[in-house]
Amino acid sequence: MGRHSKPSNSKIRRNSVIALTGLVPTGLVTAATASGAPADVPPTTTASVDPIAQAPAEPTAETVVAQAVDTAAAPAVVPAALAAAPAPAPAPLPDGPLGMPAINFDAYRSAERILAERDPGCGITWTQIAGVGRVESSHANGGKADEKGNLLEPIIGLALDGSLPGQATIMDTDGGRLDGDTVYDRAVGPTQFIPTTWAQFGIDGNGDGVADPQNLYDAAASTATYLCDGGTDMRDITSATKAILRYNNSMAYVANVTAWSLAYSTGVNPSAADLPRIH
Repeated sequence: MGRHSKPSNSKIRRNSVIALTGLVPTGLVTAATASGAPADVPPTTTASVDPIAQAPAEPTAETVVAQAVDTAAAPAVVPAALAAAPAPAPAPLPDGPLGMPAINFDAYRSAERILAERDPGCGITWTQIAGVGRVESSHANGGKADEKGNLLEPIIGLALDGSLPGQATIMDTDGGRLDGDTVYDRAVGPTQFIPTTWAQFGIDGNGDGVADPQNLYDAAASTATYLCDGGTDMRDITSATKAILRYNNSMAYVANVTAWSLAYSTGVNPSAADLPRIH
């Protein structure tokens, strides 16, 4: 508008109404007039407003597709509290009776459950398996194993060369694979299997797909399997005695295993008289 040309007030008011009709919905203007509000409300800007130029552009097909792609590609937002929440720590394993290491306690009870499914007629208890573990290796030298039951140091017995009283001579049968001895066999693991017996009765006790005599869970389940072989009923003292004698042909050995089994079931240490020396 020219600086030296001053329009009349009536023309300004008419232009203001026309400009506002492009910015305010017609219904609102009508409502304002009906309520008594002046229709010639001055514009908020002194610039001329073109209602057609200010109207939002109709979205094109390309715009709609682009917006859909952007929305689909947007990553999901995870609340910070959930993203930072730590995983719950597993509950610690409980120790067994008479100071039995927790990992051994768990392995013996696991073996009992496995045999209850595989051979329910045997009726073997975790305390009987623990009796063997106590006599053979003092529970892997006090539970020296990781959380999966793998021994921190392998347990390997003396060479079965017949040099000790009552000891059988057993020449190497596994090329030293389990015991590292290519001349004689040796008993291995926390429950002391000789390689030939392990080849027959060794099983996977912890579900990792490997049967390892140096693993507490595998050894305990394999000991239970061996004791239960041949229709054994470990609830019968005569049948249980025969099974333990297969492990070690010594009545002193049977007495020790039985005494420790009873101790773990009662929580009372065996007396010295209950633990004869094993020759």
